[in-house]
Amino acid sequence: MATVDAHPGPFTFDPATTALIVIDMQRDFMEPGGFGETLGNDVSQLRRVIAPTEALLRACRAASLTIIHTREGHLPDLSDCPPAKLNRGEPSQRIGAPGPMGRILIRGEHGHDIIDELAPAPGELVIDKPGKGAFYNTTLGEVLAGQGIRSLVVTGVTTEVCVHTTVREANDRGYECLVLSDCVGSYFPEFQEAGLKMIAAQGGIFGWVAPSTAFIAALQPSLQRT
Repeated sequence: MATVDAHPGPFTFDPATTALIVIDMQRDFMEPGGFGETLGNDVSQLRRVIAPTEALLRACRAASLTIIHTREGHLPDLSDCPPAKLNRGEPSQRIGAPGPMGRILIRGEHGHDIIDELAPAPGELVIDKPGKGAFYNTTLGEVLAGQGIRSLVVTGVTTEVCVHTTVREANDRGYECLVLSDCVGSYFPEFQEAGLKMIAAQGGIFGWVAPSTAFIAALQPSLQRT
């Protein structure tokens, strides 16, 4: 077992039954000139998570931790995108519309894929999800159960939307979740701050929060054995 100095208290985990979840580090959201920026968002707020997440991925790969990436997006015919999600925003900026990196949030388009800096390594699972949460209409639950995973270390974007939804869903399913504060990001600093506080509030109502350096330090015994 390993322990992370986290908020609101120590987070204890077994690396053998822990998975790193990297949520939606996609070009559409994170790259200058992409869909997120065309909506008026400051993508630098998301891009600050790239360097710490790169370091985290190196450490988790060295420790042979299970690593799972997700991508939010839809089938080209939009049959998996409900009207409540599709009919948001200006028609020219909706899901499926032509965007600067291909059709917006459509599987197979350039913008839908994960940024080069955080690209999955061979053998790492990539789960395409049509919703904000990583469990909705995906095989994630079955994958985690099949591998005996009990704890999740969660990173990605955005903190208040896809990260929060995934952590809440994971908590309902009985997973212990650690959210790494410098490896999750929001376009809005006030949402980032509030989102992290909400996770760890009331004794960790949804999970724990810690910087990635604290988690990497807790992995050191596993790194020394590899």
